[in-house]
Amino acid sequence: MLNETFATGAAASAHLFAGLVVHLDELISVLATTAIFTVFGLLVFGLAYAIIVKVTPFSIRKEIEDDQNTALAIVIGAVIIGISLIIAAAIHG
Repeated sequence: MLNETFATGAAASAHLFAGLVVHLDELISVLATTAIFTVFGLLVFGLAYAIIVKVTPFSIRKEIEDDQNTALAIVIGAVIIGISLIIAAAIHG
């Protein structure tokens, strides 16, 4: 009984993750695409941070590091998460 349950669960699990397998002949293109999207995401994060720094009338580094402004750190973290969701949606299609 236990072996049948395990076999059924393993078969269902293998079927569930079958789309995540990368064949060896496709590996180079998948790695290249991953590298391109990684660089794109880092550039967008850098651009967003640069815009935030230019728009704010105070020093973000001083506020977060020296003055321990937790609220500002949370807002910047929320912006980064929002941008990452937008990039993920654009990549996924």
